[in-house]
Amino acid sequence: MKPLTSLVKRSSLLVFAASVVAAAPCENLQTLAIAHTAVTLAQPVAAGEFAPPQANGKGGGNAYKNLPAFCRVAATLKPTSDSEIKIEVWMPAAGWNGGLESVGNGAWAGSIGYAAMATALSAGYAAASTDTGHTGGSVTFVVGHPEKLIDFAYRAVHEMTIAAKGIVSANYGKAPAHSYWNGCSTGGRQAIAEAQRFPGDYDGIISGDPDMYATHIQAAQLFIGQAAHKDDGSYIPPAKYPVLHNAALEACDALDGVKDGVIEDPTRCHFDPQVLACKDADGPSCLTPAQVESAQKTYAGKSPLHGLEPGSESGWSSLSGPQPLGLAVDTYQYLVFNDPKWDFHTLNVDKDVATADKVIGPMMNTVDPDLKPFFSHGGKLLMYHGWADPGIPPMFSVDYYKSVVEKTGGASIRLFMVPGMGHCAGGDGPNTFDAMAALSQWVEKSKAPEQIVASRGARTRPLCPYPQVAQYRGSGSTDEAANFSCR
Repeated sequence: MKPLTSLVKRSSLLVFAASVVAAAPCENLQTLAIAHTAVTLAQPVAAGEFAPPQANGKGGGNAYKNLPAFCRVAATLKPTSDSEIKIEVWMPAAGWNGGLESVGNGAWAGSIGYAAMATALSAGYAAASTDTGHTGGSVTFVVGHPEKLIDFAYRAVHEMTIAAKGIVSANYGKAPAHSYWNGCSTGGRQAIAEAQRFPGDYDGIISGDPDMYATHIQAAQLFIGQAAHKDDGSYIPPAKYPVLHNAALEACDALDGVKDGVIEDPTRCHFDPQVLACKDADGPSCLTPAQVESAQKTYAGKSPLHGLEPGSESGWSSLSGPQPLGLAVDTYQYLVFNDPKWDFHTLNVDKDVATADKVIGPMMNTVDPDLKPFFSHGGKLLMYHGWADPGIPPMFSVDYYKSVVEKTGGASIRLFMVPGMGHCAGGDGPNTFDAMAALSQWVEKSKAPEQIVASRGARTRPLCPYPQVAQYRGSGSTDEAANFSCR
C-alpha cells in the first residue's frame, strides 16, 4: 500500500493543505505522512464498542457505551529529539458536524482526555486530545528534560492541533470548517496560551477556571496552606468547614434578594469569620483566635495574590487540608528552585514570587492581554470560573478579563462567573451548562452569548456575562431561569 501524503506548508501557523486530498478509509490513515509524526493506530470503532485504556477513562461512565461509530487515530509527535507527545483524534463515521473540538488536561496532564473526547464526539465533532508529552500525573518528568517542560507548557497542544487538522482533513477530504478548544484548569491555561502564542490555531476557545498565572496562583495556594499550618493551632479541622460555610451564607446569601444557599456575587460579601470566635474554650461550632486568623488570610490572600471567596468553604481541604496542594509545591520545588527538598513553609511572597516570575514566568504564565492577533481573524474567547472555586482564586480570571477588555475593547471576549460552582464543576449552585453551544453560536452565527442557562437538578439559573449578575424579576419560581434577568 502506498503511503497517503499530506502536503504540509510550515509557515508560522504550520498550515495543512491536506484538504486537497480525497477522503481516506480509516485504516489507510495508518500511513499518513505528517512532519515529525508517527501514526501508531488507525482503526474504525463500532458504536458502543470503545473501552478506554485502564486508568485513563475516569469520568466517562456510560458515555463510552453510547458513543457512535468513529475512526480512532493515535499518533506520537516528536518536534524535538526529547519529545514524545501522544495524541488521539476521533472522527465520527457519520453525522460529522464539520468541526474539530480539542479538549484540555488537568494538573500535570500525562494522559489523553478520553471522557472529554467522548463528550465532543457525541456532539458531532471530530475530537482531539494529548498527554502533553509525558505519562503520569507527576512533575518529575521535567527533571533533566527541559524540552518536555516546553511541550507541557504550550508546544504539545499546538503540535497536536496541527496534526489533528491534518488527520481530520485526510479522513474527510476537507479541513474542519471551524476549530474549537475546550479546557478547564490546566486546560484553561492551555486555552489562553493557544490564543496568545498561536492565534491562528482555533476559531473559538473556552477557558474554564484557568491556572493561567502559574507563578502567582501556585504561590496563592501555598500562602493559604501556610496560613493553615502556621502552627498547630492555625489548622481548621474539616469538621468546621460547614460552620464557616453556613456563617458566610447567613451573612451574604440574601444580598441578591433570593435566599437560595448560593452567594450570587461574593465581591459584595464582607463576611468576617471573627463572628465565629469562641467565647470560651474551643468547640465544634466556633473558631479559636488562631483559626479565625487562618480563615481571614484564606479569604484575603496577600498582595499581589488573591484569596478564596466566601461560599468556597466546603472545599477548603484542597489548599488548607493536612497537606498543601501538591501541584503548587511541585511548581516551586521543581520548576522555580530546582530543589525537591524546598519547604513551602519558607515561601516568602515578596521575594519568591518575583523569582518565579523571572525563572518560569515567560514559559508558564499566560497573562498577556494583547489578544488582537487572535481576535483579528474572528477568534472568540469564552471564559468561565466558579465563584466557589476552592483551588484557583476566581479573581485571577476577573483580573485577566479586565486587562483584555482594556487592551482590546472586549468585543470578542466574555467571562461568565458561576455562583456557587467549585473547581470546574460541582458546588451548591447550578453548574451544568453548555459552553460549547454558546461558543459555536458566537463563532458561526456572530451571536454573542447574552446569558448561558445553567442547571442543578430541576433548578435553573442564567449565568451572566461579567460584570452583570442574575437578578430575580420579583415573581415566579426562583428555581426557574426565566424569572431572572442579567443586569
